[in-house]
Amino acid sequence: MSAAIPSATPRLLAFAGSLRQGSFNRRLIPVLAEGARAAGAEVTLIELRDYALPIYDGDIEAEAMPDNARRLQALMAEHDGLLISTPEYNGSMPALVKNTLDWISRPLADGRSGTALFADKVAGIVSASPGPLGGLRSLLVLRDALAKLGLLVVPQQVAVGQAGDKLADYGQLNDERQREAVQRVGAAVVRHIKVVREG
Repeated sequence: MSAAIPSATPRLLAFAGSLRQGSFNRRLIPVLAEGARAAGAEVTLIELRDYALPIYDGDIEAEAMPDNARRLQALMAEHDGLLISTPEYNGSMPALVKNTLDWISRPLADGRSGTALFADKVAGIVSASPGPLGGLRSLLVLRDALAKLGLLVVPQQVAVGQAGDKLADYGQLNDERQREAVQRVGAAVVRHIKVVREG
């Protein structure tokens, strides 16, 4: 897998860390993507359901790397960063998000380290939850995990609490102040990508 040649337009890979059809984070991720697009990025919004993976197991990897893991690695190679909207499960990020990152970070088909796919790329993170904290604790864990992989995570983040009252449908966040704040996270990612490129 060859490294992607950066294009003039920043490219971001976006996904929600939930498989549930009515997930609040699936409803929130297009708002984050909208902010990045308005700032000049091209956003590829994917559903992790379309890239189903087993829980990471070294024996599975040794036998044959799952096709969906290779597909996700190829996507990561083609993009300049990540946009993630994550739920909070028991005070942390979901196993789905951790497992996705674990598989992407595995060695590439040519033997290079998969963590190289994350190096010097930029991430923006948000969360939504029915609770008052909005999934804030999951953002703390996710921020740390992404930084360990080599991503620059922008300082802006938003946790949307009482999400059942605010996220009525896909891409519809009816709290205008929070909608603008989520969009600013997406815009910050685009700004940071430009700074990284210039640096």
